[in-house]
Amino acid sequence: MVSSVFGAIGTSIFEAMSRLAVETDAINLGQGFPEGLEPQEVVEAAIEALRAGPHQYPPMLGLPALRQAVAANTRRFLDIEVDWEQEVLVTSGATEALSDAFFGLIEPGDEVILFEPVYDSYATIIRRAGGVPVPVRLDPPRWELPADRIEKAVTRRTRAIVLNTPWNPTGRIVGDEELRFLADLLLKHDLVAISDEVYEHLVFDGRRHRTLFALPEVRNRVVRIGSAGKTFSVTGWKVGYVTADRRLLAPIARAHQFITFTTPPALQAAVAFGLNQPDRYFDGLRATLAERRDLLVGGLRAAGFKVAGVEATYFALVELGDLDPNGDDFAFCQRITREAGVAAVPISSFYGNRDVRSHVRFCFAKRRETLEEAVRRLAAWRAGAGFRAAAE
Repeated sequence: MVSSVFGAIGTSIFEAMSRLAVETDAINLGQGFPEGLEPQEVVEAAIEALRAGPHQYPPMLGLPALRQAVAANTRRFLDIEVDWEQEVLVTSGATEALSDAFFGLIEPGDEVILFEPVYDSYATIIRRAGGVPVPVRLDPPRWELPADRIEKAVTRRTRAIVLNTPWNPTGRIVGDEELRFLADLLLKHDLVAISDEVYEHLVFDGRRHRTLFALPEVRNRVVRIGSAGKTFSVTGWKVGYVTADRRLLAPIARAHQFITFTTPPALQAAVAFGLNQPDRYFDGLRATLAERRDLLVGGLRAAGFKVAGVEATYFALVELGDLDPNGDDFAFCQRITREAGVAAVPISSFYGNRDVRSHVRFCFAKRRETLEEAVRRLAAWRAGAGFRAAAE
């Protein structure tokens, strides 16, 4: 016998496209991992901490130094006071943080509202925790929260809303009016919000990150999740953190205790060092990624691709349009991987029914030369026989 949830799931689209990229020697702009952006001072801090030790279990909630750094970073960038001793938990990545939140807060049969397009792990973990995912679909090209659909999705069994801002894969920052609407919804229906904010420092063009956690009237209803992997381009480290009111954090911490218990201390020490870096690090990260965004988006637009604007994250969406006459985003991604030598991810993988196929996602957190070569290959494919054959 196997789990009815995990037994029915195949390989994720991200892994599948990465494997195809390896098989075809294609440039992988599909899976969202950075390339060459790791801050060496943070890596050196990890090496120093590894040499110095200790090497045994750190405190279950996380090293005090990292929990203090999370609280200080929240104060510095969001002007929010956090009690590091009672309101911060360190996890083995943001995915574990999400799992802890779902297992800690959901009872069997509870409904959890998700906004599609949505990262594929949410619904699976919710189901394994005994909850019922309730998707609410957003429409391209603006991807704005549909207030009427969200209101209709709330029932007496609704327990939580999951929000991702800045938003993968849309590249959007959820706006103030949308946050205000969600806050009112939490209060009206006695709900909690699990807010995936792993791209909080990857915002561009003078914009600022916005969070439900900043609204005083719902602060005690919001679970805020961050990721060192995204902030320091070290996705393999798997260090995440949860910030929440102590009454919400307590059951989340209990779930963490029985899922992973703790996170490698040397990596925690290095992330604490990183979060305490001066503003110039965070400003530099944003500037570098904005430059890479402009390189990819500008190059693709010049080649005739229709690319949506990107406010944040490190993903850009390309409209399928006439690129595939059958409107099959998955087939298109396979095709350009084989024919153009560039891998992408289909937007349909972010919808439970896989029936929205209007866009494909590219990651621009790569080296300049990688992006330049990817643009060259895609431009040549669009101008050549491959694109013309697809259109005929």
